[in-house]
Amino acid sequence: MSRNEYKNLKILYVEDEELIRKNAVSYLNRLFNNVLEASNAIEAMQIINKERPHVVITDIKMPKLNGLDMVRKIRQSDKNTQFIVLSAFTDTKYLLDAIDLGLVKYLPKPIRHEVIYPLLMSCAKLVFDNNDNKKYFNEKCYFDMASELLIDNGKSIKLAKNEQAFLRLLCKKSPRAVSYEELQNFVWGEEYMSENAIRLLVRDLRKKLPEDTIKNISKIGYKID
Repeated sequence: MSRNEYKNLKILYVEDEELIRKNAVSYLNRLFNNVLEASNAIEAMQIINKERPHVVITDIKMPKLNGLDMVRKIRQSDKNTQFIVLSAFTDTKYLLDAIDLGLVKYLPKPIRHEVIYPLLMSCAKLVFDNNDNKKYFNEKCYFDMASELLIDNGKSIKLAKNEQAFLRLLCKKSPRAVSYEELQNFVWGEEYMSENAIRLLVRDLRKKLPEDTIKNISKIGYKID
């Protein structure tokens, strides 16, 4: 995969000091297409659960919950998100705490281009060059769960946001069926998932996929083998 495609890396930057955060996000936006931001760890956890960023760059010392404790909570159910932790501290305590959390890197602030850019390129390579992220429906059609792109015969098929989330969940849970409750929580979130909404979403998505890719399991939900 080319470096240009690596620009699709989804990054969340977490920092409570607004000026530092805005400057960092501005820098990252010049390099990548999808940069999110959070002003504290609680907000960051909500974004991580909803948006599934590939990489989270976080400060340690923040109000409400520090960065390492946030990583520790996320790691209870998520082993794949890559974390880069930033700190102005050289305290050995933080270094020791960080060792068991599966971090990509523990870096001193401020971030420097010559350090962070190659690191993020390595993160992108790990995400986009991993065939485990690709769910094939036939020889030429697959969904890339990392970039959230549906590829058919080498061409990208446009998906609506809910279609992306729906397909990602079914691919991730394959071959087991995904329940209506899981779809409500993962795809619609706080919005109400009506019977008509799910029916229309599946109808439109089936038109973009090989025949019989999505199977309806009566009174349970949907699945992809």
